[in-house]
Amino acid sequence: MSRWSRLSPVPPPGRLRTLSLATLANTVGSGLWLTGGALYLTRDVGLSPASVGAGLTLAGLVGLTASVPLGALADRRDPRTLRALVQLGQGAAAAAYLLVDSFPVFLAVAVLEMLLASGNLAVRAALVAAVAGPQGRVHAFATLRAVANLGIAVGAGLAGFALAADSHLAYQLLVAGNALTYLLSAALLLRLPAYPPAAGGGRGPGGGSRGRALRPGAALRDVRFLTVSGASAVLALHWTVLALVVPLWTVTWAGAPPPVVSAVLLTNTVLTVLLAVRLSRGADDAARAARSMRRAGLVLAAAMLLYAATAGLPPAASATLLLAATVVYTFGDLWHGTAAAGLAYDLAPPDAIGAYQGVDGMMAGLSRALGPALLTLLVLHGGVPGWLAVGALFAGVGLAVPALTRWALAARAAPDGVARVGIPAGHAG
Repeated sequence: MSRWSRLSPVPPPGRLRTLSLATLANTVGSGLWLTGGALYLTRDVGLSPASVGAGLTLAGLVGLTASVPLGALADRRDPRTLRALVQLGQGAAAAAYLLVDSFPVFLAVAVLEMLLASGNLAVRAALVAAVAGPQGRVHAFATLRAVANLGIAVGAGLAGFALAADSHLAYQLLVAGNALTYLLSAALLLRLPAYPPAAGGGRGPGGGSRGRALRPGAALRDVRFLTVSGASAVLALHWTVLALVVPLWTVTWAGAPPPVVSAVLLTNTVLTVLLAVRLSRGADDAARAARSMRRAGLVLAAAMLLYAATAGLPPAASATLLLAATVVYTFGDLWHGTAAAGLAYDLAPPDAIGAYQGVDGMMAGLSRALGPALLTLLVLHGGVPGWLAVGALFAGVGLAVPALTRWALAARAAPDGVARVGIPAGHAG
């Protein structure tokens, strides 16, 4: 039992465990849908792969518009109840895929789902801050990330049964299973205490906020925060590297057998579950998070060089180097994730955590939306020089983040409304 408790990402009994169990339930459904959703829409519903891709891209871009408003609402309302309500909506949207019989219906359902999903990420960030407090929110973020990877892996494994059956009933059960996980997650969230805002508009004692909540637009006008968040979003292109570019590179330029793709993704998942919490240390405040972001950029750059080196190697050597590159990549990935959370939390006013996390999530969402087209052009068409360009981008952005963060921190000493609109106020020490 003690060995399992050391390996399991699920924390000891308490509020964070309750939040983790809700995340686990939710992400088992995510694993089901991520693995089988595209096949359901193409093989069972009959949509073309091109229309599914175009619909999801459009829905993803529209969905980003909900991030800031729902995040700001979480600053003014109880984020626990709000997230439970959003997840009930997500469950209904997930179940609505059973009604899809044409592209217009699919697009309508996908847009609704992505609006709720994008907003839910900002509400979740506000809830994590309320549950864990200023000193524990980055640790909680890392814990939930490890739990999420475990849940997605379990869901992907369960989806394998539906894909093996490849029948109408099996796909319907997959869709229904995804919808039910949202309901279970919402029920678990309601076991947490409420976190209503204080009379002045900020979060109460449990939430770590104070004062009068800012208007949602304030986060969008905070040029210094936007700059740091934008730098983090550039590094977030690495998500597309692992999810799309590496699998395609593996079977084309690297010449490794297709099963290596599964081994690469499994390596990343296992290391994330085991190391996410351990590597989250030292990113609780903006200055330390910026140094962690710099380290992440340099390590991710090194991983890009290793991936590039697999071109033209014999299959066995290519497979070995791909796995080694993924180990290096995962360290950079985890350092980036916790550093991004630390920066987004610590650079936000304490009474506007949700709105600022919404902006940060919107920037990361733009990165995910633009990444596939940009990186396939650079790497899959450009080959090794493309990898070198991506590596140089990651290294350069990582090196710039500490200076950008000092610039953002300098705004705290400036009068309200001056530094936050982007007027330089010097550098903090």
